Amino acid sequence: MLTFGPVPSRRLGRSLGINNIPPKACTYSCVYCQLGRSQKMTADRRQFYEPEDIVKSVHAKIESAEKRGEAIDYLTFVPDGEPSLDIHLGKVIDLLRPTGKKIAVITNSSLIWDERVRDDLNKADWVSLKVDSVQNDIWHRINRPHRSLELDKILAGAVAFAAAYNGKLVTETMLVRNMNDGEEQIAQVAHFIAQLSPDTSFLSIPIRPPAEKRVQPPTEEALIRAFHILQSETGSVEYLIGYEGNAFAFTGDVENDLLAITAVHPMREEAVNEFLHKAGSDWSAVDQLIEKGLIVKKSFQANTFYARKLA
Repeated sequence: MLTFGPVPSRRLGRSLGINNIPPKACTYSCVYCQLGRSQKMTADRRQFYEPEDIVKSVHAKIESAEKRGEAIDYLTFVPDGEPSLDIHLGKVIDLLRPTGKKIAVITNSSLIWDERVRDDLNKADWVSLKVDSVQNDIWHRINRPHRSLELDKILAGAVAFAAAYNGKLVTETMLVRNMNDGEEQIAQVAHFIAQLSPDTSFLSIPIRPPAEKRVQPPTEEALIRAFHILQSETGSVEYLIGYEGNAFAFTGDVENDLLAITAVHPMREEAVNEFLHKAGSDWSAVDQLIEKGLIVKKSFQANTFYARKLA
């Protein structure tokens, strides 16, 4: 599925997702990743899909959404892996400009040391940079990077990008209990993020089933402490700890829509219920996908989720 949604985004309103990386080619294998462990660890940029095929899929989704009155605030590169691995990222952004839609890229920042990646990201209207830690040992523990990557180069690349970027820049820091939520660790992250002067610094916690069962969100005390430390350094901080809501789009094909959304955006049980009601369908569609081994049911933090099963 090259596109999915539009789906509710905690940062971007109504987002039409662009899945320009296949499952799960990534530079990282983060312990908290909602898609599970990375299956294809790589740091080499290459073509995964034809740019024209991605653009064609986006146009089809936009047309379908408009017919159904579904609003789209952003076209967002938020795939099954790291979006900047796509060597044609900049070209696809250029080809999407005629849509008139704002374009966002959510990146883990791992390839931002590469000037060509920075050039591609500079074409987007909104870019989110991941900064989970600025300590090498913690970075390895939580993000589990490809062996060729170097944290110092990544941090320097982020500073260089922020200095040249004219769009809306935000950062995101995922807090994991007893990994990167300590006072000293947060203070170091906050000091670095301040150098980037982002519009907003987001603090997130695992709210969907993580790759590793041991992963837990921080305590309320640790989360509040992190907020105040970041706020004192950066000024604008927001939590990404709330639920996005159930306003998922229906484009006409229940099974394909569910597969497309859950591939990158696991859905709570109540969201699936609302989606099925909106589509005029019932749970038999979900049961069939589970029987086919295409969707799995997971529990996390007292909630039930439905997610795409990766091969």
